[in-house]
Amino acid sequence: MTDITADELQELRELLEIEKIRKLKMLYAHLMDSHQIDALADLFTEDAVCEFGPEYGNWKGRETIRENYHGVFDDQAQFAAMHHQANHYVDLTGPETAIGRSYLLDVVTTAAPEEQPIVWFGLYDEEYRKVNEQWLISKCSLQFLWPQRMTMPSFEKPYPKV
Repeated sequence: MTDITADELQELRELLEIEKIRKLKMLYAHLMDSHQIDALADLFTEDAVCEFGPEYGNWKGRETIRENYHGVFDDQAQFAAMHHQANHYVDLTGPETAIGRSYLLDVVTTAAPEEQPIVWFGLYDEEYRKVNEQWLISKCSLQFLWPQRMTMPSFEKPYPKV
């Protein structure tokens, strides 16, 4: 067996950081769907921004994010909707910054079997920042693609940037 090279060791470190960001994003969906809103808000930086288009608006700051998520989900049953995320692509942009994109399939669990349960198809474009050794979401832009197309101007830029 050969020793791990310095380049391979660096790549392993980067993969560990990327996996921490992916875990953060999966936790985001679980906390949202299970209505653990205070814990959900804690996944954002203090100065985070959420851009949710004309449907939900733009939210600035962790406390506003907390209040607005409570407003959206407090009257719903846990797991009445499920946010399925896939194809999470993450780029580290620095030692404490990263960007990512993931697909969203948002479905309701309260639809009758003969009904169509899909609420949204969309894309999350996000920025992440490491604060006190923990990855947090610093910007979350949701590009709604179906059934109504509502995208941000930033969506027109190719991603990933190669």
